[in-house]
Amino acid sequence: MTNITEDIKYIGVNDREIDLFEGQYEVPNGMAYNSYAILDEKVAVMDTVDRHFTAEWLKNLEPALAGRQPDYLIVQHMEPDHSAGIAEFSAAYPDAVIVGNDKTFTMIKNFYGGDFIKNSLSVKNGDTLSLGEHELNFVFAPMVHWPEVMMTYDAKDKVFFSADAFGKFGALDADEDWACEARRYYFGIVVTYFCNAFPAFAASSGLSPFAIVFFVQGSAR
Repeated sequence: MTNITEDIKYIGVNDREIDLFEGQYEVPNGMAYNSYAILDEKVAVMDTVDRHFTAEWLKNLEPALAGRQPDYLIVQHMEPDHSAGIAEFSAAYPDAVIVGNDKTFTMIKNFYGGDFIKNSLSVKNGDTLSLGEHELNFVFAPMVHWPEVMMTYDAKDKVFFSADAFGKFGALDADEDWACEARRYYFGIVVTYFCNAFPAFAASSGLSPFAIVFFVQGSAR
């Protein structure tokens, strides 16, 4: 667990076993599957991780919670390296609310069955969710680079959780050229949907200036 801000904890994992990301991109320094916990009057967990690391991720979550129960799991993106832990999370914390959009829940049902979800909240573009002092603003980003993608802005700490839009290759502890791996990720993963990114960024421009930007894969600079 790493403190990002006083209330935001990093609970993601490094994957040093993978050699080809999505079966085609060489990743000699592995990958990071990033997840965060926001602690307030209510607790929100941002995304899950690849299925091979779900147990490690849930173990990382425990000290962040410090005995509390999570109130929400925010599902920003349904690729399995982001979403494969939803069922295990729901089994561990059955009263938590799974937050996504209509496309998210259709995909959860198609991918994982979906019958395990006890509580759910489907949000629309521009909706907000209050955790107490932290207010989460949801910005839809369809086809950046899947149709259900949404990003989340925390107004209190001015943190923008940007799904895959600003990802990079490499584990968090990789000793490598950060900019090179970020460029390689962008041109391999995101650039095909370049024109779709602008509406999402335009929608987010009305929010307060970002102090920090965090993405779901790779390491932050």
